[in-house]
Amino acid sequence: MSVTPTPEETAAQLVRAGVGKARAMMASTVVLAVMAGAFVGLGAMLTSTIAAQSTLGTGPTRLLMGLGLTMGLFFVVVTGAELFTGNNLMVMGVLSRTILARELARNWALVYVGNLIGALVIVLLVFYGRWWEQGDFSFSEFSVTSADGKVNLPFGIAFLRGIVANMLVCLGVWMATAGRTVTDKLLAVFLPVTAFVAGGFEHSVANMFFLPFGALVATDPDALAAAGLTAADVSRLDIAGIAQNLVAVTLGNIVGGVLVGLADWTVHLRRRAVAAAAAARGDNASWEPDP
Repeated sequence: MSVTPTPEETAAQLVRAGVGKARAMMASTVVLAVMAGAFVGLGAMLTSTIAAQSTLGTGPTRLLMGLGLTMGLFFVVVTGAELFTGNNLMVMGVLSRTILARELARNWALVYVGNLIGALVIVLLVFYGRWWEQGDFSFSEFSVTSADGKVNLPFGIAFLRGIVANMLVCLGVWMATAGRTVTDKLLAVFLPVTAFVAGGFEHSVANMFFLPFGALVATDPDALAAAGLTAADVSRLDIAGIAQNLVAVTLGNIVGGVLVGLADWTVHLRRRAVAAAAAARGDNASWEPDP
């Protein structure tokens, strides 16, 4: 019978996992990051499918949309793929002095680019597969209006929504790490991801699918007509608008993830990490959490 780990043990496991991530070969990191971006892109596609012409009302519809994006994070935690937003928890390793700041920066940069590539692969597959024409263009209607709403968010609001979104995602990763079975991990990520989707908060990797895909669909006159829009209505749905949203949301995601990591490290690991650093600086193998 498996025993649920204590919060201290879960924190220690995350720190050890972070060391492995920080020192992994570049090729492995990039491939795993591309996988994660693709997984989240598939989840975003399912989210869009669920939302198309829903008559359930905003709350119930967004709740069901959360199921779609949950699929993406579930794939990530089960396969060990590299997701930028979840890797924001690696800040715990820097605080514990098991990871250097430059190692953290390297991982975040590689994973962010890999996530973008993976998400764009799904964007192209779904777009040229004409998925958006189904349901009398109902899928395209949601894709365009959703993306246009995101690029029209003021920078500060997108930033703040990004903070909340990644606080929830990192809490989901934390709980999935504590899970011992595949079912545990699924249940662990379900509520946090559903909460941020239902609340309309912003996730940078999900937006790597939503925004480029919406921009591509908006180039089709029939899709725009189905959404009741004109080219002038979606004038901000371009590279500049997408970049502004991604910058704001990414910065917010980093803040949200670091806040979760900092709080949990302070509560569960700080005392032991400080003692370990004083006793044997750089000896990662001897690092353990508080008993």
